[in-house]
Amino acid sequence: MPRIRVLIADDHAILREGLRALLRLHDDIEVVGEAADGREAVDLAAKLRPDVVLMDVAMPGLGGLEATIELKRIRPDAKVIVLTQYDDREYLRRFLQAGVSGYLLKKTAGSELASAIRAAYRGGLVLDPAVAKEALAGPGGGPGGAEADPYDTLTDREKQVLKLVAEGKSNKEVAELLDISVKTAMTHREHVMQKLNLHSRTELIKFALRRGVIRME
Repeated sequence: MPRIRVLIADDHAILREGLRALLRLHDDIEVVGEAADGREAVDLAAKLRPDVVLMDVAMPGLGGLEATIELKRIRPDAKVIVLTQYDDREYLRRFLQAGVSGYLLKKTAGSELASAIRAAYRGGLVLDPAVAKEALAGPGGGPGGAEADPYDTLTDREKQVLKLVAEGKSNKEVAELLDISVKTAMTHREHVMQKLNLHSRTELIKFALRRGVIRME
């Protein structure tokens, strides 16, 4: 019986080692690689073709959400399970929109992780009990929904650029991280500013903080 091939993406080496040790106890699961950031996760997913990717949210460079968007574009069949410390409604909503197969909190994942991987591999959706009711509440979180979020008018690539620019990346750095030309990076940045009606990097950073795209740790 073929084993479920898993890629671990987290910027903390100790956590990656812990997850690998935990999953080594299960004969039907094989950890095929580890990534320390989102860009590496995307590259390794293309190379190693894992069945399931365990994805952290807050990573340097290309973050978990932006990496998931890119990964699902090149490997739509790969299942992504988010492992995070954030029980944030906005993060959950955006990851679900990106097509993840699970959203688990690191503090509760533990012994349930192997079962979550199996469920995701079979095509199921696995949500931590602490965030499940948020998902069931729907997009608006209440009757009649809520006002449309301008963030949702951005393309997947523009969402990636927004996050990177808000983190202080230059056009050249954005281009290198997303494997696009500097000119294309600049064009995406201009489109982000126009769609969100922003006029400076400061306004862009404030928007990203309010919408949970980045966090002030």
